[in-house]
Amino acid sequence: MTTDPDRPAIAPAPIQARNGPLGLVEWFHPGEHARVEWSLERLRALGISRLRTHISWAEYVAEGGTDWYDWLLPRLAGEVELLPCVHFTPPSLSRTGRANGPPVVLKAYADFVDHLITRYRGRFDTVEIWNEPNNQLDWDWHEDQDWLLFSEMAGNAAHWIRARGLKALLGGPSPVDLNWLRLMGERGLLGTLDAVGLHGFPGTWDSEARSWRGWEALIDGVRDTVHAFNPRLELWITEAGYSTWRRDPFAQLGHFNDVLDLPVERVYWYGLQDVGTDVAVQEGLHFDERQYHFGLHDETRQPKLLGRLLASGGVPAVRAVLDAGLPRPALAGARPALVTGGAGFIGSNLADRLARNGEEVLVLDSLARPGVEENLHWLRRRHRGRLSVAIADLRDEAAVADAARDASSVFHLAGQVAVTTSLVDPLGDFDVNLRGTVNLLEALRRRAARPGAEPVPLVFASTNKVYGDLADIRLSHNEDAYLPIDPELRAHGIGEARPLSFHTPYGCSKGAADQYVLDYARSFGLPMVVLRMSCIYGPRQLGTEDQGWLAHFLLSALQDRPLSLYGDGRQVRDALEVGDAVSAYLAARDQAPAVKGEAFNLGGGPDNAITLLMLIEEIERLTGRRVQREFHPWRTGDQRYFVADTRRAREVLGLPHPLGWREGVARLKRWIETERPHLVNRPGLVEAGTAPVLGGAA
Repeated sequence: MTTDPDRPAIAPAPIQARNGPLGLVEWFHPGEHARVEWSLERLRALGISRLRTHISWAEYVAEGGTDWYDWLLPRLAGEVELLPCVHFTPPSLSRTGRANGPPVVLKAYADFVDHLITRYRGRFDTVEIWNEPNNQLDWDWHEDQDWLLFSEMAGNAAHWIRARGLKALLGGPSPVDLNWLRLMGERGLLGTLDAVGLHGFPGTWDSEARSWRGWEALIDGVRDTVHAFNPRLELWITEAGYSTWRRDPFAQLGHFNDVLDLPVERVYWYGLQDVGTDVAVQEGLHFDERQYHFGLHDETRQPKLLGRLLASGGVPAVRAVLDAGLPRPALAGARPALVTGGAGFIGSNLADRLARNGEEVLVLDSLARPGVEENLHWLRRRHRGRLSVAIADLRDEAAVADAARDASSVFHLAGQVAVTTSLVDPLGDFDVNLRGTVNLLEALRRRAARPGAEPVPLVFASTNKVYGDLADIRLSHNEDAYLPIDPELRAHGIGEARPLSFHTPYGCSKGAADQYVLDYARSFGLPMVVLRMSCIYGPRQLGTEDQGWLAHFLLSALQDRPLSLYGDGRQVRDALEVGDAVSAYLAARDQAPAVKGEAFNLGGGPDNAITLLMLIEEIERLTGRRVQREFHPWRTGDQRYFVADTRRAREVLGLPHPLGWREGVARLKRWIETERPHLVNRPGLVEAGTAPVLGGAA
């Protein structure tokens, strides 16, 4: 299923579980008005109409608490079907002085629930009694070892909930304990309820993973236990989720898909957004890292793979990616070429060439960039018998090692690709580009150290950003372009002897990874080569404002969108068509044993050096349209001139003369018009008053 980010947004169909619309879980705390509004917007985008949230008794009676809930509950109930979970005793009313302690007067909890039902009449039709009541962090069972206090408190609340015409739901035990549920039945509590909640997080906690027998077995056990006391009780899964703390977004897709068809009356998925690591999750305690990564979006509100697929294509998009990521039996025992980032622009073109040449290919990609799943589906359609896919993150050390285990060669193109993103999230940029690269290098080093093992060649996709902003190069400036005063530089461009100078977090992470690759070749004798790329363009390039500027310019022109240029548009770049880039990667792989530990500049060279304005003029000629442009001040670190000296790469690797840039741009235009016709002549794809932006070209 296509999930192209440039397609106009369509109102999503509601996400359905087996017995009705899927619900989502999200907790809100006083003062989080902006997060509530963002959450409602995301629920609309996802097509989710049910929300489970909490009402903290302790927060309600605190200063400002009533005002908060007076705003929150009507706001939520106006847009979604609301399920409130009422828990946490005010410390002043608790037997222990803590929010997880039983109230001194047990009836006080039922009185509070009755107050809520009266005050917010019509806002919800079910009330959940406590959250994870057999969990020490939510209910202090040291204070209530025989569960008499909880049974009486919950039974009183259930009586009044049902007396007011609402349904009473017992909070999901976590972990599910059939003996505890049986005790609740013996105490008479189950007979006062309409539904029982279940929680399950298979694969997230090691203790649970070892004992997890599957959802079906769990549901059957609970149903048999509770129906012995109350055969009309419904079973609701009030929390099911998967933490991506291992950086394994593909696993989250699978666990989400599993819960949709479970034989229960309702399902609520946990949750919408990761909890910040600076937030005390429960009772002032900080859990281990796994507790903080359950969201469809991360802490910065960026969608994870599951969140993005649901928003762009719903459950069919999730299932299409799940199918693409299943192991291919045809590859059993094969030694494939591993392409990290193989669903990306260069990676998909490279994987296609490898498969067309008769090689088995393993694509490793986290699908972090919107739209790349379409490249993956394209590869699957063309090469199903030769292609296998590992949907995994470079930061998942085990997944990377597994992908590299049987590889015949490795092309390492995966990474965080945008300077702008690195400035927003330097740590994430570091983790992906540097730590992820070292994970791969270590997997190959350990493999090569085995007795009788042959070292595996690796070609790494580096960048011209390792040379910094080149501010020391004296340039002449005329009406057409910035050009070096030095005649040697003007004739041939920047060579590999140029000192490295890392600028921006992106330049630092890619540059450090570049040096690690070269040093692993030197220190461990591994056949590894670095290609420092200039501007690569061509078919299958998404061409966004952050990366892929040449395709971005062309797409904007075909969509009648204005361009924002930082600087005067006379900055110079050399452009290389992706087919030539793929040929260079294959040549570097084939000659890696002879050129290990070397870095080569890869670009179009002086014959394909262009300015931004030259490209715009050519696009106007090809399209017959005037391209709107807006100029803005230069951005820090932007190179006014970069042209790669490609003589050494052409000589040592035997590269042919590259395709001319005008013919390459014309080919890209024809590809867009043929393969992506929905992107042509579609004004209004961006909001009024906004314009795509261009920083420094890669």
